[in-house]
Amino acid sequence: MNPTQLRKLGLADEQIPLAIKTLQDGIATGAFSSKEVKSLFKAVVEAPSNYLADATLGPLAQALIGAPPEPPRAPAPYRVWGSQIDDGTRKQMSDAASLPIAVSGALMPDAHIGYGLPIGGVLACDNAVVPYAVGVDIACRMKLSILDADVDALAKKPLPFEQALEQGTRFGVGSTHERPHDHAVLDADWTVTRVTRENKDKARKQLGTSGSGNHFVEFGVLTVGEHASRLGLEPGRYVALLSHSGSRGTGASVCSTYSAIAQQRLPPRYQHFGRLGWLDLASEAGQEYWAAMNLMGEYAAANHDVIHRLVSKLLGAKVLAGVENHHNFAWKETHDGKEVIVHRKGATPAGAGELGVIPGSMATPAYVVAGKGLAESLNSASHGAGRAMSRTKAREQYTWNAVRKDLLAKGVKVLSAGADEVPYAYKDIEQVMAEQSDLVEVLARFDPKIVKMSDDGQAED
Repeated sequence: MNPTQLRKLGLADEQIPLAIKTLQDGIATGAFSSKEVKSLFKAVVEAPSNYLADATLGPLAQALIGAPPEPPRAPAPYRVWGSQIDDGTRKQMSDAASLPIAVSGALMPDAHIGYGLPIGGVLACDNAVVPYAVGVDIACRMKLSILDADVDALAKKPLPFEQALEQGTRFGVGSTHERPHDHAVLDADWTVTRVTRENKDKARKQLGTSGSGNHFVEFGVLTVGEHASRLGLEPGRYVALLSHSGSRGTGASVCSTYSAIAQQRLPPRYQHFGRLGWLDLASEAGQEYWAAMNLMGEYAAANHDVIHRLVSKLLGAKVLAGVENHHNFAWKETHDGKEVIVHRKGATPAGAGELGVIPGSMATPAYVVAGKGLAESLNSASHGAGRAMSRTKAREQYTWNAVRKDLLAKGVKVLSAGADEVPYAYKDIEQVMAEQSDLVEVLARFDPKIVKMSDDGQAED
């Protein structure tokens, strides 16, 4: 039997060396045959006291009994920002902070329930990474490009902008371009793990696509005032292109593969953590995941680069300046004098002076911000407004055609989207920004005007 099979029987990692020695000794001495091993070891795990007197199996049985149950661990310290956070989200954060590897954390004002760590959750761990605390859409990000296009044309001559969005990217689960686009990221080493190697062709086909869920590409008006110089601009109003998406199907494959490994390796006393299973960064699997995660970071950035390159070229516009930031990632950082692994699932890095974009919804503003570097938040801020309503409830409550007409009357044209992404399904971005004024400084405001999203009703975020 191999370590994976032994873990499935319920053995903890620290018990596996003794189990393998017991197996080898038992077969060598004839105490049992190789055919009996699986059923015999299963019986020992289920009732170790029955085998304490056995000359071969006794030490393993004693080890199983001798490990006293670990007392419940008090959650690592974390602070909560925001007043619109439900009890379920708070419990998820408390559970994550109770991991034996947890050092500290924070919960952002856009927080809502996710898988494992809540979306909007920040978790610092000791030399370990939690794949589901990074998330399925690894390195999902915001990218803003400020263009030299005519602001008035957005309202008076919108057709070229609409055509650029329709032709410049693709939406929907599994979406690809008819002709794959090239980028230097495809020359990176995709053999760092089996899952990245096997998904490279998929990644190539999906490069420059936006997927589904809350992902979007939109044109809007960026208003910059006294802080214009910090963005390399003059004060005024600009046409800007804003996108939100990540590492697509390949990132999801990386997450599912290594989260499954992490969960399989949870010792019996930690099985209740489920999706919060972790990988020690000193382990082979931990090193593989770290390499794959970082490659997905490069790929997600390339994905946005291709989208912005195609859309701006189709519009015939040049990029004057830009801002980009990512979430759904883990960083090696030093906090309180200790190196830790900081997971930001749906949370934006906000170190002192660090630029980012925090969006609202298709009908509400996004804000260009600079971080204030607050230590208590682990240098973090929200990644958006955050959902206030589930996708199912939004689809049940709203009719998309009626919402589209309402938005059009307010000056926002939505080319495609699903009812699960209506603006009313999100928290009030103004309140969210007010509740994190100690985390970020607002530099500029982006108002969406022409929006494109997936209309397939599936979630990739």
